Amino acid sequence: MKNAERAAKAAAAKSDRPAKVVIARNKRARHDYHIDATYEAGIVLTGTEVKSLRAGRASLVDGYVYIDGGEAWLDAAHIAEYAQGTWTNHAPRRKRKLLLHKAEILKLAGKTREKGFTIVPLEMYFLGSNVKVEIALARGKKEWDKRQTLREQQDLREAHRSMSLRQI
Repeated sequence: MKNAERAAKAAAAKSDRPAKVVIARNKRARHDYHIDATYEAGIVLTGTEVKSLRAGRASLVDGYVYIDGGEAWLDAAHIAEYAQGTWTNHAPRRKRKLLLHKAEILKLAGKTREKGFTIVPLEMYFLGSNVKVEIALARGKKEWDKRQTLREQQDLREAHRSMSLRQI
């Protein structure tokens, strides 16, 4: 009886979780980098930035993350100015502070000192009323790595296509 109650509570807790609404994705990052680890970070924003994000006006393509003075910063990510904003509007490409645990920041800082590692934003999304950024510790791919990945994806696509035709 106790296991059934626990299972019911777990199912209720899962349904109470806020939905993840994606604002922007950095598709180029998965093409250009080998992703080693991902982290979820909060982000410090102004009011007009949040309103602009609710309209879906953001881009992470040129964005990158760096560690400075024990703090993580997201730089060069574009959040368009809010259309109804006045003199209180924000700068579209300003650097924004990321909210991570101290241990995560120290781990990321240690890894980025190693040759070839960088931190890139993968996606920005709403989790309930909070804006979160998924960042990744990544290593750059060489040109032949990119070609090999594309070849593998194409082979996998052809295999799925032939399997679906075979079932008919």
